[in-house]
Amino acid sequence: MNEKELILKIHESIESAQTSISAAQKWSEKLAKKIGAETNKAKNLAQETTLNSIQEKTGIIEGIFDGQNMIDGEGIIYPVPANYASKSKLIEGDKLKLTIAENGAFVYKQIELCARKLIVGHLVLDGSQYQILVDSKTYNVLYASVTFFRAKVGDQVTIIVPEETKSKWAAIENIIPGSSNE
Repeated sequence: MNEKELILKIHESIESAQTSISAAQKWSEKLAKKIGAETNKAKNLAQETTLNSIQEKTGIIEGIFDGQNMIDGEGIIYPVPANYASKSKLIEGDKLKLTIAENGAFVYKQIELCARKLIVGHLVLDGSQYQILVDSKTYNVLYASVTFFRAKVGDQVTIIVPEETKSKWAAIENIIPGSSNE
């Protein structure tokens, strides 16, 4: 792994951690409201009880995939592992079911796929974000997808996007062999 790939991997890990922290804070605030704790106490309670809240909260939550995360009906963000999203070829608008196990493990499952279409574009790198350029439109793609397919900047790529709605994110379907512009 070269330094550029390492930096991208670190950036993706930081984003995932931030999303997890944000979700944990929202859960603790929700719990604090439920038990009638004050706002300042809620922040302290959040730090002390986040792990316990996750472990105690079991059940099934449904939400919509936004390109990186699942968002439930209350606006709570749940981090979706990039490897799962890439392997499952999730796109914005797909409906997911999250089962939170008694030990705090998150298990995601696709339950409803939005209408899809395939389009072809070229892989580009904008700062630390891989994107697919199609005509004058760009779609973000997960780093995990790029590494899984061993794609290189300039490769011609088939992507999956929502058929009827605009999206910022796409899932890589495949790399067109011998298409690299490098």
